[in-house]
Amino acid sequence: MQSYHGQVGWEFGVLLLLVAILAVFLAPRFIRRGPYSDALQGTLLVTGVSPRPDATGEQFVTIAGIINGPTVNEHPVYQRMAVNVDDWPTMGQLMPVVYSQKNPDNWSFAPPGSTVD
Repeated sequence: MQSYHGQVGWEFGVLLLLVAILAVFLAPRFIRRGPYSDALQGTLLVTGVSPRPDATGEQFVTIAGIINGPTVNEHPVYQRMAVNVDDWPTMGQLMPVVYSQKNPDNWSFAPPGSTVD
């Protein structure tokens, strides 16, 4: 008579191996990369901006412009974001930005200390 436990151990080992192989292939899809992992630096020429409010602190601004960078040339963008009223963008202003090389519509202002070349 054959042992039942020997067969279960073998089947469990194969199942565990299959789960491990599946995890190796699926893990990169679910592991989130750090912020700006594929980000490139560029410049935004502001072509449209909502009026500056009388309030203080962070307020929402709607901004339109053109991004130029290593992988894009005159890419039009439009976004609504929170900006401190003291740093309110103006028409014609050239601002440093970071954008996704996969989707240049996914952009934000560059961290403080960045300059426009």
